[in-house]
Amino acid sequence: MVDTKNQNKVEQHVNSEAYWKEQKVALDRARSSHTKWIKSQRKKRAAESHTWKRETFSLPRSEAQKKARAFLDKYPKAAYWSEVETWRELPDDIIEFTMRRLPTAD
Repeated sequence: MVDTKNQNKVEQHVNSEAYWKEQKVALDRARSSHTKWIKSQRKKRAAESHTWKRETFSLPRSEAQKKARAFLDKYPKAAYWSEVETWRELPDDIIEFTMRRLPTAD
């Protein structure tokens, strides 16, 4: 059995202008916080992008293995700190991966 007095109070609160103002303030605060976080992440990535050279590929599994091997042969880990940074499987046995390396072998 539903307590109709409490239900009416809840409905009145949810339908009140004050409730929706509170919701808007909370949403604006969350949006602002998220926007700040996104900006900081972009700055961080921009700073990293000056350090690392990245290439992203989407290839069938066998070609992906060959491409990664060729990349590592061309830019050896010992000199360029080369590595597969990220990878994921896509439908139809396609592999999407990002290779990264230092710009020079210093």
